[in-house]
Amino acid sequence: MAESRFVYVTYIRAPEDKVWAALTSPELNRRFWFGYHQDSTWEVGSPWRAISPKGEVADTGQVLEFDPPRRYAVTWRNEAEPALTAEGHTTATFVLEAVAGGLTKLTVTHQIDRAASQMIERVSTGWPKVLSGLKSLLETGQALDGPLG
Repeated sequence: MAESRFVYVTYIRAPEDKVWAALTSPELNRRFWFGYHQDSTWEVGSPWRAISPKGEVADTGQVLEFDPPRRYAVTWRNEAEPALTAEGHTTATFVLEAVAGGLTKLTVTHQIDRAASQMIERVSTGWPKVLSGLKSLLETGQALDGPLG
């Protein structure tokens, strides 16, 4: 079966534990994710949701892996747009690696077992904005301004 995949790699001048905390803390998510945040207990098998700034459930899924502060993965289905919902669940995987100079290498892979996925096309523009906001927040104390879309 064909696969659609988006991979984004960035280097953040912050230790792994700080990058991990920003990725998994709802309060910190809101600061760099344009008001959105993740909601989960982060136990493998537990529900996962992305909540919009208005408190609406934007995306749902399940925690597949959780290995602090190195790796987590969730299934991810858009709940806001019927065409994206119809594609089913994608998988988003976050891998953190400490590198020389106090940097953390963050690799985000978002994929689905389907060719020409609208969801993967959408995240390919969304993740760079979100992760640039994360990098800015951790390196300067300020995230990027503006809407996600």
